[in-house]
Amino acid sequence: MTRAQRPVAEFARYLRMETVGGVVLLAATAVALLMANSPLREVYTAVRDFHVGPESLHLSLSVGDWAKDGLLAIFFFVAGLELKRELVVGELSDFKAALLPVVAAVGGMVVPAVIALAVGWGHPGVERAWAIPVATDIAFALGVLAITASGLPSSLRVFLLSLAVVDDLGAIILIAVLFTAQFNVLAAVAAVALLALYAYLQHRRITTPWLYVPIAVGTWVAVHAAGIHATIAGVALALLTRVRKDPHEREAPALRLEHRLQPWSAGLAVPVFALFAAGVPVGAEALRGVFADPLALGVVLGLVVGKVVGILGASALAVLFKMAVWPSGAGPRDLAAVAVLGGVGFTVSLLIAELALDGATAERAKAAVLLASLIASLLAAVLLVRRSRVHRRAASGG
Repeated sequence: MTRAQRPVAEFARYLRMETVGGVVLLAATAVALLMANSPLREVYTAVRDFHVGPESLHLSLSVGDWAKDGLLAIFFFVAGLELKRELVVGELSDFKAALLPVVAAVGGMVVPAVIALAVGWGHPGVERAWAIPVATDIAFALGVLAITASGLPSSLRVFLLSLAVVDDLGAIILIAVLFTAQFNVLAAVAAVALLALYAYLQHRRITTPWLYVPIAVGTWVAVHAAGIHATIAGVALALLTRVRKDPHEREAPALRLEHRLQPWSAGLAVPVFALFAAGVPVGAEALRGVFADPLALGVVLGLVVGKVVGILGASALAVLFKMAVWPSGAGPRDLAAVAVLGGVGFTVSLLIAELALDGATAERAKAAVLLASLIASLLAAVLLVRRSRVHRRAASGG
């Protein structure tokens, strides 16, 4: 296998796993919605709000918060590993190949945020709610792509994964900036020291989990105590993980960890988060509330319209000014279908909705995320199937 083929093979394996993860995520979301819209709602709420953990370490959190702050750190660790590996040894190590998804991700963050801000302008909460539609859900988006786009060039899969990881990283930065209420300097220093120790052990080629697991847990606790959203710990640790393998190694630490943790991320961490985050009312009255609430409406328009305009518009400008090139074997129409899929916000959008808002406003915002993600995934599925047929006909000479 050549160097150019190797990243594509790795992405194919990742996509196959994400298809399964997407199905599990969808099932968890369905369970959450059924429980939240049935006589079991009180039981569901009681479990989600039940507190557990040591109060002495300021870790007496609700079950929902443990899913949001703890389990999602695993998800972001895996995403961070993928991002670093692609930047160092994968598709994104080539400047022009890397630039297109990065530019597209920026466009796909800025335009939805502007739309959400414009629609919700003047309403309480908009100063933080504008960040809700900025992210693309990796698990759902790749699951839909893998199911519907078998005839499309593999470069589009690389493009979508790169875009999703980059804009999720941007969303993480927004979370750190917007939702850090109180900053504990001593805890932050402890987190930096633990991260430095982690990096040193990576440099010294130490591989034992007996050191790395306590360091990772300690980093998470320190970041949480610092007042920064604890998922940042996952990204920071991932970006310090070594991605080039030594001659005596079968695979690099980043790839080894990704293979081991990705099933836990897609099969447990993200679905459990969805189980406790997606339980919102979705009846006729709730849906009317989405369209009557400017903040929720801004989220829907930001994801469904803003993502397409931002991703496709930024990509077209980058190609027009010769800063980047279209993905290999693909053109603007193919990218347009993928851009629609970028409107599947889900995991990170639900997280930001929980952090940015509360009460009935948060419920409507989360319902808006679910509605927009459903619309985007269905539209994208139709477009991707059509583009797949076009490519298959072209390949067969038809």
